[in-house]
Amino acid sequence: MNQLFRVRTLGEEIYKDIESNEYLNEIYNDLLYNYSIHLLHLNETKQLEDRPINLEHALRFADILSNSVGTRNAGIHKTWAQEIVAMLGFLYPDNSDVKYYTGSVLSKASNYRGRHFLVPEYEEKTLLERLYLDYDMEFLALPTDPEERFFPAQKSAYNNFDKQYFSYSAPTSMGKSFLMRVYIEQKIREDEKKNYAIIVPTKALINEVSSKLIHDLKNLLTEKDYRVVTSIGSAALEQKHNYILVLTPERMMYLLIKDKSINVDYMFIDEAHKITSNDKRSTIYYNIVEMLTTREYKPHIIFASPNVPNPEVFLELVPGADILENNMSMKYSPVSQFLYLVDFTDHSVRLYNQRAKQYTELHPMADHAGLHTLIHYLSERNAEKQKQNLVYCSSKDRTVEYAQAFAKKLTPLHNEKLDALAREIKNEVHNQYYLADLIEKGVAYHIGYLPADIRLRIEEYYRERLITTLFCTSTLIEGVNLPADNLFITSFKSGLSQFTVVDFKNLIGRVGRIEYNLYGNVFVVRLEDKLPTEKFKELIEHEVPRQKLSVSSELSGPQKELIIQQLEKGEVQFQRYPKKQSEDDYDLMRKFGLHLAKDIIYGRESRVLQEFAPLLTPDRIEKIKEAFADKSFKPDDDITISSDQRESLYEAIRDGMKYPEFDENGRVDFDEVKEFMHRLRRIFKWDVYERNTLGRYSKRKREYSMLNWYTVILLQWIQGFGLSNIITKAIDDKRINNRDVMIRYGEWEPYDGTRRHNNCIIAETLEAIDDVILFRISNYFLKFSEEYIRQKGSIDNDWYEYVEYGTTNKLRIMLQKCDFSREATDYIRQHQAEYVDMSSGAPKLKKSIFDCGSEVTLHDLEDVRFNYPDLFV
Repeated sequence: MNQLFRVRTLGEEIYKDIESNEYLNEIYNDLLYNYSIHLLHLNETKQLEDRPINLEHALRFADILSNSVGTRNAGIHKTWAQEIVAMLGFLYPDNSDVKYYTGSVLSKASNYRGRHFLVPEYEEKTLLERLYLDYDMEFLALPTDPEERFFPAQKSAYNNFDKQYFSYSAPTSMGKSFLMRVYIEQKIREDEKKNYAIIVPTKALINEVSSKLIHDLKNLLTEKDYRVVTSIGSAALEQKHNYILVLTPERMMYLLIKDKSINVDYMFIDEAHKITSNDKRSTIYYNIVEMLTTREYKPHIIFASPNVPNPEVFLELVPGADILENNMSMKYSPVSQFLYLVDFTDHSVRLYNQRAKQYTELHPMADHAGLHTLIHYLSERNAEKQKQNLVYCSSKDRTVEYAQAFAKKLTPLHNEKLDALAREIKNEVHNQYYLADLIEKGVAYHIGYLPADIRLRIEEYYRERLITTLFCTSTLIEGVNLPADNLFITSFKSGLSQFTVVDFKNLIGRVGRIEYNLYGNVFVVRLEDKLPTEKFKELIEHEVPRQKLSVSSELSGPQKELIIQQLEKGEVQFQRYPKKQSEDDYDLMRKFGLHLAKDIIYGRESRVLQEFAPLLTPDRIEKIKEAFADKSFKPDDDITISSDQRESLYEAIRDGMKYPEFDENGRVDFDEVKEFMHRLRRIFKWDVYERNTLGRYSKRKREYSMLNWYTVILLQWIQGFGLSNIITKAIDDKRINNRDVMIRYGEWEPYDGTRRHNNCIIAETLEAIDDVILFRISNYFLKFSEEYIRQKGSIDNDWYEYVEYGTTNKLRIMLQKCDFSREATDYIRQHQAEYVDMSSGAPKLKKSIFDCGSEVTLHDLEDVRFNYPDLFV
């Protein structure tokens, strides 16, 4: 007989109301209060006194919560149990009962990593417990390393990776990308000859993920004939191997367009919540998923996202995917965060209880206290256990400004490694660069435009605890793994955009380190009256809402209608709507328009087409097809460029346009290059699509002055000039021509020769290289080179390569295609006779290079020696 109602399990009955147990909540709240006043040392001055807590009852509740199994909130219960023993461990560090219960709770949560570091002496008391431990540890053992363990939720997600399509989310600290690396390593060890791709949102993450993969695999790369590929120009792609592609969405798209013969068996999309964001780059994810799923050979696709309650939303991108059965949202977190709202406008400090959703006001701060006072206070009072601090700032300018102010009263540490890095920064960038002085004091800032070798060294020294306070921008939110003890959040914005709750939860998840502790502290800091307290509270208090794909949430009805109307006319230069639409919003709308045009013309059933479907009658679809039927150039898979731009480019190259030529001395006529760049401006319509950079027009000067400046930097870059040389010339240009200096966005001052102005010029030049030269111009040159090769068959003078690698030197280009940095290749070129063997005709590196004195070269060699073994004699 069919049953209408199922029987409730014993676990569900026991734990159904435990979250609302008054005594448990009272104990937890008092624990949190006592933890906070000890953290802030308010108990030492008797300003506040501990609340009485029954230690035995607190431990018992932790034990009960850690036993929660088979209930919807079991993961939350186990995390709660960990928080209780973590705070008790902080308050009673020498109590044997607390240590025992900590071991017991971590064992029941299967948090063996935390147990190993925090209570390695813990042993189970009974035979049954020991037998279960042996079983559980064997069950959770990594297939690639039997000495390491999954968390149970990780194991559950991992077991789903064999599915055709799968989407999972978890707290930031759960090691989502770690699972990808383990899975790939397992498959390679099992001799499966597959190609894998990991899509990451930023170039900074390419370096981190690829380096970890190479470190995990080492000699397996050669034994199993695999190569890690990080760019479309990688030397590994010139030979036949199996590949592990670690690419941004743009690079993945360009690779799929360039080489349609490359099969991808597994594609992992890390930080998948970017697909739901208003970031203009979200459209590229739609494109690469569609390009792969419309192939005859379809890959496995796994989406990984932080804290998203409905990870199934990403499966909407995949036609035919079973959305209900192929997703998983993990609630358990191996580390927790304790939150404080610090308001320097009224000098208050409020503790936030995430369980009870309530604030408790602690003792007021002194009137003179500020952000830097708080950071110093927490650092100095914990000198016996130096804490690692991260300080999030909303803009690049404020990041540098706050770091300067914090380090002002500090003295140099005279650490050999830090001093060496400071000297390199002065030599490589500029001898007046603020960052060098900060590094000497164990302080730094982490900004996207920093040269990659410097940024990686800062991250490395932060992990080694040499740098103890790091000021950063949104690069931290985008996945760079720099776990810390204390996080200070000084704004609810990233640039001009406000945080979403997903962004905020992802950011606070960066604090806490399972290798050392079960928790971290987050101080949400209100520095100015103009920053409304309500916005901070909203981010603190709200849970992550169910997510919607950006094509659904970011395009308005009128925008969709406007796109369709213009496509009916065969137009792909879409109008702005509204007229004062931001550049990013317009770019997002434009890319979705190009995506839609491609789908209609080629009859593809995509998620983008579904979104527009209510407005697309059969007559309108036919009208759009007819509008493009007679056009030589139709929308295609490259949604970063429209068909009218490609047609203009085709005609220009057909009529003889080519890159400027270098003479025998390696020089090129500047006016010829300038004319070439302005011709590209007209071809690619930079006035329309790059209005803030390449197409920016100065009404006062009546010229495209920014493009002229970028052209100067471009030439110096491709001719191999070092950063220091480029920056010095930029400063000289301001001085000689009496130009204005941008202090902050939209704020200008006449150049006065001060160190402050020089640092503004340094920042402006580094950002121009990172964003304009290496991203925008590089992408346009790629399109030019590809079209030139399509028409002419080959290209000898490839400026795309010159930009991508920052040199015209063939040896340096070859070495960078093997993943050496630009700085390392310059060192090798200078010592070519010592380290390069040309006896076989092709350059090979001698073993003696492993004894060279260049730290940046030795750093690169750690990965290159495994990924490109044929490069060595």
